Amino acid sequence: MDDRPELTQARARKALGQHFLFDPDILRRTALAAGPVEGRTVIEVGPGPGGLTRAILDAGARSLTCVEADARFADGLRMWPEAKDDRLSIIEMDARKVAWENLPTVTASSSPAMIIANLPYNVGTPLLVNWLKAGRWRGEMALMFQKEVAERVCASPGERHYGRLAVLTAAVCEAHIAFTLPPGAFNPPPKVDSAVAVFRPLHPDARYGDLASLEKITTAAFGQRRKMMRASLRSLAKTVKLDTVHWLESCNIDPTARAETLSQSDFRALADKFGEATHAGDAG
Repeated sequence: MDDRPELTQARARKALGQHFLFDPDILRRTALAAGPVEGRTVIEVGPGPGGLTRAILDAGARSLTCVEADARFADGLRMWPEAKDDRLSIIEMDARKVAWENLPTVTASSSPAMIIANLPYNVGTPLLVNWLKAGRWRGEMALMFQKEVAERVCASPGERHYGRLAVLTAAVCEAHIAFTLPPGAFNPPPKVDSAVAVFRPLHPDARYGDLASLEKITTAAFGQRRKMMRASLRSLAKTVKLDTVHWLESCNIDPTARAETLSQSDFRALADKFGEATHAGDAG
């Protein structure tokens, strides 16, 4: 006899970007998209009724921390037997305000935490950028986004969706789209398709360390995509007293190139020079 608690029944709130999944097969595919969770520390954001939560627990996660801003669902999850035996922890707050590296389950774990989530549409991008900047506490991720966001995350140079998110992601992770879902898979159905993107951390030697500089450069470079790099980086260059054309040429980049043609190594070279100029200015 199955004595597991039923999923919390409550209407989705549009203001919170809630779209729920209930299909067991889809939930299990999502839970395992980034690899086995058995014995792992896992973080889930926006569990809602708890469908994905149940799939992660059933797959053998050692501990699961759920961050839920909606009190209706947070209260429901607190009634689960796994919450009472400390295998399931619930944090009721806005995920954008969580100090992830200080979570008890993270600090107590000897291995990086996985992040698995059907992300609320209105917070997915800022959360991803936050996690990309994270230290060694963050391991593999399987994240459900709007399909267009997932395509932007996984795009390569020259592709239509290539931009800031793709460059930041490729600096620290290998990312790909595991599968897509139509609106009808959700309740209520969103207006667009969705996709699960999987992120696997690069080897420490392959990761780029100065994401702060890289983020500033990509924000400026892709802010006005039609501009040549010598124009799009001009204002940023002034903040650290760099000559834009010399900066680009010193990185073997044509000043007339546009951001969508630049590779990961190009952006890393620009960030290296920008970081050096920033530190020189601070020292002066």
